[in-house]
Amino acid sequence: MGFYDHTIDLQAKGKFITSVVQFSQAPGEVQMVATKYADQIKSPADFKGRTLGVTGLGSSTDFLTRYLAFKGGLKPGDYSLLPVGAGNTFIAAMKQDQIQSGMTTEPTIGQLVKMGVAKILIDMRTPEKTVAALGGLYPAASFYVQASWLESHPKEAQKLANAFVRTMRFIASHSAAEIAEKMPKDYYVGDKDLYIQGLAEGKAQFTPDGRMPAGGPETVLKVLEAFSKNVQGKAIDLSKTYTTTYVDNAAKTLGN
Repeated sequence: MGFYDHTIDLQAKGKFITSVVQFSQAPGEVQMVATKYADQIKSPADFKGRTLGVTGLGSSTDFLTRYLAFKGGLKPGDYSLLPVGAGNTFIAAMKQDQIQSGMTTEPTIGQLVKMGVAKILIDMRTPEKTVAALGGLYPAASFYVQASWLESHPKEAQKLANAFVRTMRFIASHSAAEIAEKMPKDYYVGDKDLYIQGLAEGKAQFTPDGRMPAGGPETVLKVLEAFSKNVQGKAIDLSKTYTTTYVDNAAKTLGN
């Protein structure tokens, strides 16, 4: 389980992994800004001289933050990136002014807003808002495996794909409240209503059927090529980064 963009990053390094089921068509990430800096940081151009929080260096939050800064006209040395994780560690970093802005997901987004610690700067929780921020759909969370494993384990891959496609259909056909009832209580982080609210606001990020969204791989490649020295100048074969075969087979098995 990981963001699709790693399939491209790894191919640039000579390693091949394949996305078998695409869970999301938008990152589900939000660029937050500390409330006390909200009147100073109004766009990525204002990241200059700031420390920006990411989950970890080399993570997808790292990739997306670098791209937003690039779009804002900044160079890598114009800002600093600090790995602060998510949840309580992210919140603490923002409270203690270790970061002035940062990228995270739910339920951290909802917690930060509810506490008044931070505000939303750039929202990428829905397809529409992702297109506005990145110029296209950005396939993110996915089930991927080593290409060599996929070639030698087609039956196992198909069974997994069947289960995941069934799950995506369930998410698409049920409300946030109904989904929440199926989740472990620790997912609520002590606030079930806030969890449901966050899920409702971001549920559109998920694909309804596990398929790779049209044009999505091209958007991801464009984003990585903008700043990644690993990818720049490399001949990336996007057809080797994902397959629709198993999702198509699952649709036949489960019924369209």
